[in-house]
Amino acid sequence: MTGDPDTDQEDDEGMTYADAGVDIDASERATAALVSAVGTFEGDFAGLLDIGDRYLALAADGVGTKLLVAEALGDYSTVGIDCIAMNANDLVAAGVTPVAFVDYVAVDDPDDEVAAQVGEGLSRGAELADVHLLGGETAVMPEVVTGLDLAGTCAGLAEPGEPFDGEAREGDALVGVPSSGIHSNGLTLARRAATERHEYTDPFPGGDRSVGEVLLEPTRIYTDLLDPLHAVETHACAHVTGGGWTNLSRMGEFEYAIEDPFDAQPVFEFVQREGNVSDAEMHRTFNMGTGFVASVAPGDAEELVERTADGRVIGRVESGDSVEIRGLSV
Repeated sequence: MTGDPDTDQEDDEGMTYADAGVDIDASERATAALVSAVGTFEGDFAGLLDIGDRYLALAADGVGTKLLVAEALGDYSTVGIDCIAMNANDLVAAGVTPVAFVDYVAVDDPDDEVAAQVGEGLSRGAELADVHLLGGETAVMPEVVTGLDLAGTCAGLAEPGEPFDGEAREGDALVGVPSSGIHSNGLTLARRAATERHEYTDPFPGGDRSVGEVLLEPTRIYTDLLDPLHAVETHACAHVTGGGWTNLSRMGEFEYAIEDPFDAQPVFEFVQREGNVSDAEMHRTFNMGTGFVASVAPGDAEELVERTADGRVIGRVESGDSVEIRGLSV
Protein backbone atom coordinates (compact mmCIF):
# COMPACT_ATOMS: atom_id res chain seq x y z
CA MET A 1 0.00 0.00 0.00
CA THR A 2 1.06 3.60 -0.30
CA GLY A 3 2.91 5.86 2.06
CA ASP A 4 5.29 5.44 4.96
CA PRO A 5 3.79 2.88 7.39
CA ASP A 6 4.76 4.71 10.56
CA THR A 7 3.47 8.05 9.29
CA ASP A 8 0.27 6.50 7.94
CA GLN A 9 -0.40 4.72 11.21
CA GLU A 10 -0.42 8.03 13.08
CA ASP A 11 -2.26 9.99 10.40
CA ASP A 12 -5.70 11.01 11.66
CA GLU A 13 -6.61 13.09 8.61
CA GLY A 14 -7.62 10.29 6.26
CA MET A 15 -11.07 8.74 6.04
CA THR A 16 -11.82 6.08 8.66
CA TYR A 17 -14.47 3.39 9.08
CA ALA A 18 -15.85 5.33 12.06
CA ASP A 19 -16.05 8.51 9.95
CA ALA A 20 -18.04 6.54 7.38
CA GLY A 21 -20.51 5.51 10.06
CA VAL A 22 -19.25 2.22 11.55
CA ASP A 23 -17.34 2.36 14.84
CA ILE A 24 -15.78 -1.09 15.32
CA ASP A 25 -14.97 -0.40 18.98
CA ALA A 26 -18.55 0.63 19.70
CA SER A 27 -19.82 -2.43 17.85
CA GLU A 28 -17.60 -4.72 19.91
CA ARG A 29 -18.78 -3.09 23.14
CA ALA A 30 -22.40 -3.57 22.10
CA THR A 31 -21.73 -7.19 21.19
CA ALA A 32 -20.03 -7.79 24.53
CA ALA A 33 -23.04 -6.28 26.31
CA LEU A 34 -25.39 -8.55 24.38
CA VAL A 35 -23.33 -11.66 25.12
CA SER A 36 -23.10 -10.68 28.79
CA ALA A 37 -26.87 -10.28 29.01
CA VAL A 38 -27.51 -13.61 27.27
CA GLY A 39 -25.18 -15.29 29.72
CA THR A 40 -23.87 -18.20 27.64
CA PHE A 41 -22.10 -18.27 24.32
CA GLU A 42 -19.61 -20.71 22.86
CA GLY A 43 -17.32 -20.13 19.90
CA ASP A 44 -15.96 -17.02 18.19
CA PHE A 45 -17.24 -17.83 14.71
CA ALA A 46 -20.02 -20.35 15.38
CA GLY A 47 -21.89 -21.72 18.38
CA LEU A 48 -21.46 -25.46 19.02
CA LEU A 49 -23.98 -27.77 20.67
CA ASP A 50 -23.14 -31.34 21.70
CA ILE A 51 -26.06 -33.46 20.44
CA GLY A 52 -24.61 -36.81 21.43
CA ASP A 53 -22.80 -38.44 18.54
CA ARG A 54 -21.80 -35.17 16.92
CA TYR A 55 -21.88 -31.40 17.24
CA LEU A 56 -24.48 -29.06 15.81
CA ALA A 57 -23.28 -25.57 14.94
CA LEU A 58 -25.14 -22.46 13.89
CA ALA A 59 -23.90 -19.22 12.35
CA ALA A 60 -25.94 -16.12 11.52
CA ASP A 61 -24.89 -13.15 9.40
CA GLY A 62 -26.03 -10.77 6.69
CA VAL A 63 -24.74 -8.98 3.63
CA GLY A 64 -24.55 -5.49 5.15
CA THR A 65 -24.31 -2.28 3.18
CA LYS A 66 -23.06 -4.11 0.10
CA LEU A 67 -26.79 -4.24 -0.60
CA LEU A 68 -26.72 -0.50 -1.30
CA VAL A 69 -24.28 -1.08 -4.16
CA ALA A 70 -26.59 -3.77 -5.50
CA GLU A 71 -29.51 -1.35 -5.25
CA ALA A 72 -27.59 1.39 -7.06
CA LEU A 73 -26.77 -0.97 -9.94
CA GLY A 74 -30.15 -2.69 -9.91
CA ASP A 75 -28.32 -6.02 -9.65
CA TYR A 76 -29.06 -8.29 -6.69
CA SER A 77 -27.97 -11.49 -8.46
CA THR A 78 -24.81 -12.08 -6.42
CA VAL A 79 -25.65 -10.87 -2.90
CA GLY A 80 -27.12 -14.27 -2.06
CA ILE A 81 -23.66 -15.75 -2.57
CA ASP A 82 -22.30 -13.26 -0.05
CA CYS A 83 -25.01 -14.15 2.45
CA ILE A 84 -24.24 -17.85 2.33
CA ALA A 85 -20.48 -17.24 2.24
CA MET A 86 -20.42 -15.07 5.35
CA ASN A 87 -22.21 -17.80 7.29
CA ALA A 88 -20.59 -20.91 5.82
CA ASN A 89 -17.09 -19.47 6.19
CA ASP A 90 -17.65 -18.89 9.91
CA LEU A 91 -18.53 -22.58 10.28
CA VAL A 92 -15.43 -23.59 8.33
CA ALA A 93 -13.33 -21.47 10.71
CA ALA A 94 -14.69 -23.60 13.56
CA GLY A 95 -13.92 -26.87 11.75
CA VAL A 96 -17.60 -27.57 11.07
CA THR A 97 -19.16 -28.72 7.79
CA PRO A 98 -22.04 -26.47 6.63
CA VAL A 99 -25.09 -28.54 5.69
CA ALA A 100 -28.20 -26.33 5.55
CA PHE A 101 -29.20 -22.70 5.18
CA VAL A 102 -32.28 -20.56 5.75
CA ASP A 103 -32.57 -16.94 4.61
CA TYR A 104 -34.41 -13.90 5.94
CA VAL A 105 -35.35 -11.12 3.54
CA ALA A 106 -36.87 -7.91 4.90
CA VAL A 107 -38.28 -5.37 2.44
CA ASP A 108 -40.29 -2.20 2.48
CA ASP A 109 -42.05 -3.10 -0.77
CA PRO A 110 -42.04 -6.56 -2.41
CA ASP A 111 -40.56 -6.71 -5.91
CA ASP A 112 -40.75 -9.91 -7.96
CA GLU A 113 -37.65 -9.17 -10.05
CA VAL A 114 -35.50 -8.30 -7.05
CA ALA A 115 -36.71 -11.40 -5.23
CA ALA A 116 -35.82 -13.58 -8.23
CA GLN A 117 -32.32 -12.10 -8.38
CA VAL A 118 -31.76 -12.65 -4.66
CA GLY A 119 -32.93 -16.24 -5.09
CA GLU A 120 -30.53 -16.71 -8.00
CA GLY A 121 -27.59 -15.74 -5.79
CA LEU A 122 -28.75 -17.90 -2.89
CA SER A 123 -29.04 -20.88 -5.22
CA ARG A 124 -25.55 -20.32 -6.60
CA GLY A 125 -24.12 -19.79 -3.11
CA ALA A 126 -25.70 -23.01 -1.86
CA GLU A 127 -24.16 -24.86 -4.80
CA LEU A 128 -20.71 -23.43 -4.11
CA ALA A 129 -20.93 -24.15 -0.37
CA ASP A 130 -22.55 -27.57 -0.91
CA VAL A 131 -25.42 -26.81 1.46
CA HIS A 132 -29.16 -27.39 1.24
CA LEU A 133 -31.52 -24.42 1.07
CA LEU A 134 -34.32 -25.29 3.48
CA GLY A 135 -36.42 -22.19 2.94
CA GLY A 136 -36.61 -18.87 4.69
CA GLU A 137 -38.80 -15.92 5.51
CA THR A 138 -39.75 -12.73 3.72
CA ALA A 139 -41.01 -9.89 5.89
CA VAL A 140 -42.61 -6.72 4.57
CA MET A 141 -41.84 -3.93 7.05
CA PRO A 142 -42.14 -0.50 5.40
CA GLU A 143 -41.71 1.44 8.65
CA VAL A 144 -38.65 -0.55 9.73
CA VAL A 145 -36.73 -1.29 6.53
CA THR A 146 -35.84 0.98 3.64
CA GLY A 147 -35.17 -1.05 0.51
CA LEU A 148 -34.01 -4.58 1.28
CA ASP A 149 -32.04 -6.40 3.96
CA LEU A 150 -30.76 -9.94 3.52
CA ALA A 151 -29.47 -12.23 6.25
CA GLY A 152 -29.47 -15.91 7.01
CA THR A 153 -28.53 -18.76 9.30
CA CYS A 154 -26.35 -21.72 8.38
CA ALA A 155 -26.40 -25.03 10.24
CA GLY A 156 -23.40 -27.32 10.33
CA LEU A 157 -22.41 -30.70 11.71
CA ALA A 158 -19.09 -31.99 13.01
CA GLU A 159 -17.92 -35.38 14.19
CA PRO A 160 -16.04 -35.63 17.50
CA GLY A 161 -12.49 -34.36 17.01
CA GLU A 162 -13.35 -32.24 13.98
CA PRO A 163 -14.05 -28.85 15.62
CA PHE A 164 -10.85 -26.90 16.16
CA ASP A 165 -10.10 -25.97 19.75
CA GLY A 166 -9.79 -22.36 18.60
CA GLU A 167 -6.49 -21.59 20.33
CA ALA A 168 -3.30 -21.01 18.36
CA ARG A 169 0.03 -22.14 19.82
CA GLU A 170 3.24 -20.18 19.99
CA GLY A 171 5.41 -21.45 17.16
CA ASP A 172 2.48 -22.37 14.90
CA ALA A 173 2.70 -21.65 11.21
CA LEU A 174 0.04 -19.43 9.66
CA VAL A 175 -1.33 -20.67 6.34
CA GLY A 176 -3.36 -18.16 4.38
CA VAL A 177 -5.72 -18.38 1.42
CA PRO A 178 -6.53 -15.44 -0.90
CA SER A 179 -9.76 -13.51 -0.82
CA SER A 180 -11.75 -12.77 -3.98
CA GLY A 181 -11.69 -9.05 -3.23
CA ILE A 182 -13.46 -6.83 -0.76
CA HIS A 183 -15.92 -9.60 0.26
CA SER A 184 -18.83 -8.30 2.36
CA ASN A 185 -17.12 -6.24 5.05
CA GLY A 186 -16.08 -2.63 5.25
CA LEU A 187 -18.46 -1.62 2.47
CA THR A 188 -19.62 1.43 4.42
CA LEU A 189 -16.10 2.84 4.18
CA ALA A 190 -15.48 1.48 0.69
CA ARG A 191 -18.71 2.99 -0.66
CA ARG A 192 -18.00 6.39 0.81
CA ALA A 193 -14.45 6.40 -0.53
CA ALA A 194 -15.46 5.12 -3.96
CA THR A 195 -18.18 7.72 -4.42
CA GLU A 196 -16.08 10.72 -3.40
CA ARG A 197 -15.32 11.36 -7.07
CA HIS A 198 -17.00 8.49 -8.92
CA GLU A 199 -20.39 6.98 -9.69
CA TYR A 200 -20.91 3.24 -9.29
CA THR A 201 -21.43 3.04 -13.03
CA ASP A 202 -18.06 4.68 -13.84
CA PRO A 203 -15.41 2.39 -15.33
CA PHE A 204 -13.09 0.91 -12.72
CA PRO A 205 -9.53 2.13 -13.46
CA GLY A 206 -7.60 -0.30 -15.62
CA GLY A 207 -10.42 -2.81 -15.97
CA ASP A 208 -13.47 -3.69 -18.03
CA ARG A 209 -15.98 -3.52 -15.17
CA SER A 210 -17.63 -0.63 -13.40
CA VAL A 211 -16.73 0.59 -9.91
CA GLY A 212 -19.94 -0.94 -8.59
CA GLU A 213 -19.33 -4.29 -10.24
CA VAL A 214 -15.89 -4.54 -8.64
CA LEU A 215 -17.38 -3.76 -5.23
CA LEU A 216 -20.02 -6.45 -5.81
CA GLU A 217 -17.47 -9.22 -6.47
CA PRO A 218 -18.91 -12.11 -4.41
CA THR A 219 -17.30 -13.32 -1.21
CA ARG A 220 -15.19 -16.43 -1.70
CA ILE A 221 -16.60 -19.56 -0.06
CA TYR A 222 -13.99 -21.67 1.79
CA THR A 223 -15.77 -24.99 2.35
CA ASP A 224 -13.18 -26.67 0.10
CA LEU A 225 -10.64 -26.09 2.89
CA LEU A 226 -12.34 -28.39 5.38
CA ASP A 227 -10.82 -31.68 4.20
CA PRO A 228 -7.28 -30.22 4.03
CA LEU A 229 -7.68 -28.57 7.46
CA HIS A 230 -8.91 -31.81 9.04
CA ALA A 231 -6.06 -33.78 7.47
CA VAL A 232 -3.43 -31.91 9.51
CA GLU A 233 -3.04 -30.61 13.06
CA THR A 234 -5.09 -27.45 12.80
CA HIS A 235 -5.43 -25.53 16.05
CA ALA A 236 -7.50 -22.49 15.06
CA CYS A 237 -8.72 -20.54 12.04
CA ALA A 238 -9.79 -16.99 11.32
CA HIS A 239 -12.23 -15.88 8.65
CA VAL A 240 -10.98 -12.35 7.89
CA THR A 241 -14.20 -10.34 8.06
CA GLY A 242 -15.25 -7.13 9.84
CA GLY A 243 -12.30 -5.69 11.70
CA GLY A 244 -9.85 -6.87 9.06
CA TRP A 245 -6.64 -8.36 10.37
CA THR A 246 -7.68 -7.89 13.99
CA ASN A 247 -9.74 -11.05 13.43
CA LEU A 248 -6.60 -13.07 14.01
CA SER A 249 -6.79 -12.16 17.70
CA ARG A 250 -9.81 -14.48 17.90
CA MET A 251 -7.28 -17.32 17.77
CA GLY A 252 -5.78 -16.21 21.08
CA GLU A 253 -3.58 -13.55 22.58
CA PHE A 254 -0.37 -13.87 20.57
CA GLU A 255 1.69 -11.93 18.10
CA TYR A 256 0.77 -12.93 14.57
CA ALA A 257 3.81 -12.15 12.45
CA ILE A 258 2.63 -11.91 8.84
CA GLU A 259 5.68 -12.08 6.60
CA ASP A 260 4.20 -13.04 3.22
CA PRO A 261 0.59 -11.86 2.87
CA PHE A 262 -1.19 -12.10 -0.45
CA ASP A 263 -1.19 -8.98 -2.58
CA ALA A 264 -4.18 -6.72 -2.08
CA GLN A 265 -6.42 -6.61 -5.13
CA PRO A 266 -6.71 -3.31 -7.05
CA VAL A 267 -10.03 -2.50 -5.34
CA PHE A 268 -8.20 -1.88 -2.08
CA GLU A 269 -5.70 0.52 -3.64
CA PHE A 270 -8.65 2.30 -5.27
CA VAL A 271 -10.52 2.66 -1.97
CA GLN A 272 -7.41 3.83 -0.14
CA ARG A 273 -6.53 6.41 -2.76
CA GLU A 274 -10.03 7.79 -3.25
CA GLY A 275 -10.72 8.03 0.48
CA ASN A 276 -7.20 8.98 1.59
CA VAL A 277 -7.37 6.05 4.00
CA SER A 278 -4.26 5.20 6.04
CA ASP A 279 -2.53 1.85 5.74
CA ALA A 280 -3.42 1.04 9.34
CA GLU A 281 -7.11 1.80 8.82
CA MET A 282 -7.17 -0.32 5.67
CA HIS A 283 -5.79 -3.32 7.58
CA ARG A 284 -8.16 -2.75 10.51
CA THR A 285 -11.14 -2.72 8.16
CA PHE A 286 -10.49 -4.97 5.14
CA ASN A 287 -9.04 -8.40 4.38
CA MET A 288 -6.44 -6.79 2.10
CA GLY A 289 -6.16 -9.83 -0.14
CA THR A 290 -6.17 -12.67 2.40
CA GLY A 291 -9.58 -14.07 3.27
CA PHE A 292 -8.85 -17.02 5.56
CA VAL A 293 -5.99 -17.93 7.90
CA ALA A 294 -5.23 -21.21 9.69
CA SER A 295 -2.89 -21.70 12.64
CA VAL A 296 -1.37 -25.15 12.30
CA ALA A 297 1.43 -27.21 13.80
CA PRO A 298 4.62 -26.01 12.07
CA GLY A 299 5.46 -29.49 10.79
CA ASP A 300 2.11 -29.71 9.02
CA ALA A 301 2.18 -26.37 7.24
CA GLU A 302 3.61 -27.55 3.94
CA GLU A 303 1.24 -30.50 3.78
CA LEU A 304 -1.71 -28.16 4.25
CA VAL A 305 -0.38 -25.87 1.53
CA GLU A 306 -0.06 -28.83 -0.84
CA ARG A 307 -3.62 -29.91 -0.12
CA THR A 308 -5.06 -26.46 -0.99
CA ALA A 309 -5.43 -24.95 -4.42
CA ASP A 310 -3.77 -21.62 -3.62
CA GLY A 311 -2.76 -21.50 0.04
CA ARG A 312 0.70 -20.65 1.31
CA VAL A 313 2.55 -20.05 4.55
CA ILE A 314 2.13 -16.35 5.32
CA GLY A 315 3.63 -16.09 8.80
CA ARG A 316 3.96 -17.53 12.29
CA VAL A 317 2.60 -17.25 15.81
CA GLU A 318 4.85 -15.68 18.43
CA SER A 319 4.59 -14.42 21.98
CA GLY A 320 2.89 -11.03 22.19
CA ASP A 321 -0.43 -9.38 21.51
CA SER A 322 -0.68 -7.84 18.02
CA VAL A 323 -0.81 -8.53 14.32
CA GLU A 324 2.38 -7.44 12.59
CA ILE A 325 1.85 -6.94 8.88
CA ARG A 326 3.45 -4.73 6.23
CA GLY A 327 5.27 -2.66 8.85
CA LEU A 328 2.11 -2.10 10.90
CA SER A 329 1.04 -3.24 14.36
CA VAL A 330 -2.68 -3.83 14.02
